Formats: sequence, structure tokens, C-alpha cells
Amino acid sequence: MPVSTQLRTVHGTIRDIATTAEVVALPVRSGPELDPLYADEVAGVFPLGATDLLAHEEVKGGPGELVGAPCRLGDGITDLLLYGVGDGSPAALRRAGAAVARRGRGRAGIAVAVPSGAGDEALAAFAEGLLLASYDFRLGGSPTRPAAETITLLVEAGRVADTAIERGVVVARAVAAARDLVNTPALEKTPRWLAEQAERLAAESGLTVRVRDEEELRAGGFGGIVAVGSGSARPPRLIELAYEPETGPAARHVVLVGKGITFDSGGLSLKPNGSMQTMKTDMAGGAAVIGAMTALRALRVPVRVTGLIAAAENLPSGSAMRPGDVIRHYGGITSEVLNTDAEGRLVLADALAYADAELDPDVLVDLATLTGAAKVALGQRLGALYATEDALAAALLGAGAGSGEPLWRMPLTDDYRQALDSDVADLANAGRGGFRAGSIVAALFLREFIGRRAWAHLDIAGPARAGSDDAEVTRGGTGFGVRLLLRWLSGPDAGD
Repeated sequence: MPVSTQLRTVHGTIRDIATTAEVVALPVRSGPELDPLYADEVAGVFPLGATDLLAHEEVKGGPGELVGAPCRLGDGITDLLLYGVGDGSPAALRRAGAAVARRGRGRAGIAVAVPSGAGDEALAAFAEGLLLASYDFRLGGSPTRPAAETITLLVEAGRVADTAIERGVVVARAVAAARDLVNTPALEKTPRWLAEQAERLAAESGLTVRVRDEEELRAGGFGGIVAVGSGSARPPRLIELAYEPETGPAARHVVLVGKGITFDSGGLSLKPNGSMQTMKTDMAGGAAVIGAMTALRALRVPVRVTGLIAAAENLPSGSAMRPGDVIRHYGGITSEVLNTDAEGRLVLADALAYADAELDPDVLVDLATLTGAAKVALGQRLGALYATEDALAAALLGAGAGSGEPLWRMPLTDDYRQALDSDVADLANAGRGGFRAGSIVAALFLREFIGRRAWAHLDIAGPARAGSDDAEVTRGGTGFGVRLLLRWLSGPDAGD
């Protein structure tokens, strides 16, 4: 796992941990004000004094602000780092933890004094930030500044923080698992490979798994998945993961559906080269579902959860689907292919229809890097949320805000449904008629396959990938969706 950094907690003094770490980090509140719990210990350590140093550097104590200097602690010289924690909220501590971890790169060990009075949720977020900013993915060579091997957390005496920190570790590892899947090059990442990784992770996480190969998909009537994968020599798969709570039969059943396009060339509607360069990440929705599923047992999630990942490779060839083809999806709905690059909705349609007909969920939620239109509308930090019920939308919006993976609710505008009208099928796979509402029209297409289920669709085309590091977000696949799903599934609103 690329997050190889180990977190450990200790109780003691600053000088106790200074002997085993190359960097010692102390929290600074907004103001700025050095955390009172540690102020006496480091009084006189800085040549200017901590207050004067903060003033000289014009530090305000905002989350992620950093200032440091080499200082004598005990018998040696240590880099003493002051890090801002802002108001001490979970969001602030997540950003603060990420900043400290990035500053500690290239060092074998760093020690971090945890802000006094931080609640359990804030501590979990702090651990997330420390580990997610320590993530690396390389298939050759080594990072010029590798993440610290060990981060030691100094916790105030009498505070029991292990459970909160362990939750942050579990969530961060789940995100890292999703990032690994997304960042793996498409040369290796076939639908079969993705299924094998899901099987491995399921065995490690106490999940059951079923994988349907191309013959089972064809025989079972999964026409969308089969059609999208028909142009590739590497055939499609449908991955089904299942989790049951240890406490017994759950009252609620949630089905998560993820788009698993392991590479998207656009098919015969070929993408430009520049647009194709990031398309190994077009299975980020499926990766988020797999990543979230790996953490359910460790977090003791109280609801039953099934994960479906529709995996295919969309390539042009003599056997590829063509514009003008008509596909019969699972359950019998037909769609006319107007654009082979609108393939994600075709595979999701099969998975949603199968979930509705066979799995009897209380709630359906799908995640997909579905449209460039969502990215144009909301940029790279917000996911687009569509939902059939206000309560479900509110629960997911709250989970996104609390987890650091924000969503913005978009409208399911019925007036735009006519954009999907087809002369030869039940609907077309791409909008026409000048509506130009690409993300909304794609959501309306998916809605045709959910029956009467409560349903939410997350178009994560923007935040699923990042062009640069920013706080806990790393360049490449971000694992977006894992944290918000785990927060939602762990809370009182899961399945509602």
C-alpha cells in the first residue's frame, strides 16, 4: 500500500519525543497563540521566543500555516515546527495534518503534538490528513522526498485517543486503496485485473464477492456492459461485493454502483489525444466503491451494503459498438447509441437495473466520472449530486461537507428528458435538441433504470482526479467518494 507511513500514539513531554524524531511539530491556534498545553515546555527554546517568531513570520495560526526553526531540545538539535490549526474543527485539523506530513517528507520520523481539547472527530480527521498527504504512487524509482516512515502523535496525559485515531487510519487506508486502483496504468488495469484486485481486497476485508465474466454477462442480458467492452480484446466484468454487519440481519440495504471503465478511448467516437491521457482514471467511481467497501467491517457499519462495479474497456476496433446501434439493457430497456464516448451510462444502466430487479435495495447510490459538463459546472473540488429524495440528498450533502468531499446538488429537470428521445429505441444515450445540459441529461438517462427506488447519482468527473497536490489531495487519483460514503454509511441516516 503506498501509504506506508505508520502512526503511533504516546503520552509524555515534548522532550521525550524530540530524541526520536527529526521534526517536532507543535500546534498554534488562530490569533496566533501557541497551544497552552505545550507553551511552558518550549518557553525559551526559540531564539526569538515563539510569540515573536510567529509575529515576525506574520503567521495567523490558520489551518496548514507553517513556520519553523532548528532548536536545541535535550542533547540535540531538532527542527521545531509550529503548525496552524485554525479553529480546531475537523476540516481545519485535516488540512493541518496534511501540511505537517508534507513538511516532514524526506525525514525518517516526525513527532506531532496533538492540539489539546480536540474532539474525537477532529482527531480522526487529523489522522486522515497526516496519512493521505503521505500517499505516494510510483511503479519505478523512488520519490525525491519520500513520506516519513513513522509519525508519532503526542497526546495529552489522560486522553484516550486510540479509537478516534484508528478510525482516521482505517478511512485513510480505504482512500489509498481506491487511489492505487485509479493510478494503476491501463496497460495492467484490465477489467479482469480490477476484478482480481476486488477479490483480494474482499478476502482481506471480510466481504463476499462474485465476478461475472463476459459469457455470464451475455447470457444474463447485460447488454450495455457487453456492448461497451466489445471493442477490446480484454473483455468486461461485473464485480459484486457484499457486506453483512456482524450484529445480524440489517434493517436497511444500500447498493453502491461504480463506473469501472478501465480505459476510455471514446470508442469509435474517438477522443482527442489530450483528453485520452487521463482516461486510466475513468474507473474512479468503481474504485471509490471498492475502497469504501474495504472499511465497512473495521468501522462496524450497521447497514447491509452491496457494491456493484461495471468494468469494461472502451476501445475502437472492428467489433466495437457503433453510433446507431441499439442496445438491450438488463431488464429489457433499449437505448440507441448516438455517441460511443457516452459509454459510462451504458454500463451503469445495466448495474442499476440489475440492482433494482434482483437485490431489492432501500437506497441506490452510483458514483461515476460521467461527464465533462459536471467539471465545467463545478470545477475540480465539488462533485455533482442528483437525488430523487430530499432526505437522501441532505444526508449525502452533510456527509460530503463533514468528510472534506463536498457535493453540490443539481436539478433533475424533467423538461430536459425529451433530449433523450429516440426514433428507434426507448431512449438515446446522448442528448440532442440543443439542451446542452450534459450532466443533467446523463443523470436523467440513469434515472430510467432505477425503478421506484430512492436513488442518488454522484458525477465525480472533477474531483476524482487532481493535477497537483493540495492539502490531503494528491496529484492523480484522489479517491474522492470513499470518505463521504463511509461517513454516510456509518451515520444515523444510512439507508434512509
